[in-house]
Amino acid sequence: MFTLAQLTSFVAVAEELHFTRAAERLNMTQPPLSRQIQLLENELRVQLLDRTNRTVRLTPAGRAFLVEARRILRQSEHATLAVRRVSSGEAGTIAVGFTAASAYSALGGLLDTARAALPGVEILLQELVTRRQLEALSAGSLDLGLIRPSATGTDLCSRTAVREALVAALPEGHPMAVPDGPMPIEDFAGQDFLMYSPIEARYFHELLISIFRAAQVRPVFTQYLTQVHSILALVNGGWGIALVPETAAHMRYGGIVFRQVVLPDPRPVELKLVWRKSNDNPALDALLHHL
Repeated sequence: MFTLAQLTSFVAVAEELHFTRAAERLNMTQPPLSRQIQLLENELRVQLLDRTNRTVRLTPAGRAFLVEARRILRQSEHATLAVRRVSSGEAGTIAVGFTAASAYSALGGLLDTARAALPGVEILLQELVTRRQLEALSAGSLDLGLIRPSATGTDLCSRTAVREALVAALPEGHPMAVPDGPMPIEDFAGQDFLMYSPIEARYFHELLISIFRAAQVRPVFTQYLTQVHSILALVNGGWGIALVPETAAHMRYGGIVFRQVVLPDPRPVELKLVWRKSNDNPALDALLHHL
């Protein structure tokens, strides 16, 4: 099989039609250049050049092969550049997991950063609850997760992406759905309340339980749900009230009033970036640097 060095030598001679000039162009002497052409012709079993003491001409086979030789060299250059870009993190793919609520907070900023700083990197998005993201990170099918704080393994690194407030979501017509300033947490006592699932939405479940216990408040939990948009749909239907991240107000459900809530920690909701220490994806390293 011919080599790239042989193709480069042939293209130089074919374009210069002069062995001495071609050798100078390639920063080599004429004898090794002639040897490369001979090896190439032997490999192809055709004569590519007619040479005399005074002239060099392309044969019909040489003219046809020149087109292919140039194409192969261009492809080789493109492949080299592509590999270097992947190695430097400037190209490749990053699989990113996100929760439904994070789509209204950190996800947009992450995508904007990736698009501006790493235009050659493709972002593959998967909407998953936190537990599923942790499983996917462990299995290697996700590079980066946007999750609520959770128990993490020794192979995981994390960084806080967003901290935000909790707001009350109330159906229009509810006695407390009036713009009368922030609500005290005590107002939730005895109210029908749409709660987060202790398994699929463990972070929010435990956060609200701790808030209610500290305030000695006991709402009436009517349903246990996983996704914020499901909770808002039931609030809209009059099935109860809820506490949701403030970015949930961007979901723009009609028939819902959002009110601020007075809490000891004004921004208790965290969203974290999580990735595996052992992940060797250069594009992930590049994105984390820019984030």
